[in-house]
Amino acid sequence: MSDTYTFNDQDLKEIKKLITKYPEKQAAVLPVLWYAQDKFGHTDSAVQKLVAQTMDIPEAHIHGVVTFYTQFYEKPMGKHVLDVCTCLSCQVCGGYDMLNHLEEKLGIKAGETTPDGEFSIQSVECLGACGYAPMLQVTNDKFVNHLTREKLDKLIDDLKAGKKPEFESNKMPQHVNGSEK
Repeated sequence: MSDTYTFNDQDLKEIKKLITKYPEKQAAVLPVLWYAQDKFGHTDSAVQKLVAQTMDIPEAHIHGVVTFYTQFYEKPMGKHVLDVCTCLSCQVCGGYDMLNHLEEKLGIKAGETTPDGEFSIQSVECLGACGYAPMLQVTNDKFVNHLTREKLDKLIDDLKAGKKPEFESNKMPQHVNGSEK
């Protein structure tokens, strides 16, 4: 893609629909940014500028929203973005070990994308599932909880085969508080 982005007439119609769902247009910034990211694959500065102009909202506000939320990608990313939580709860439960395992398995570091464009890895702050640590999120969608190396290996193999992770019920593991249940 070039550095110039545009919304076509259908896009503008959809964006207008999104904006009308809110009492003030500024409240629609998140859904409009989601729309833009779905269309362009990221929300780099050129996309942010387009959203700002389309909504008639200052670019600084749009940039502030994009940089606040880890779910917005400021650069092109892989088909599968693996957001590995490295916040305190996940750290204590092996989050960095899981991140390091992914880096080794995919041959890239956090913040990078595989040469084939299939995978990007990110180290992110809290994903709000501390009780299921260590965990990750796949491309702003499904959480994968209670990570192990084997579970990560299966996840990568499944994603390569075109199989997305299924919803995982958030049950407590069998060994709660050191006792077997």
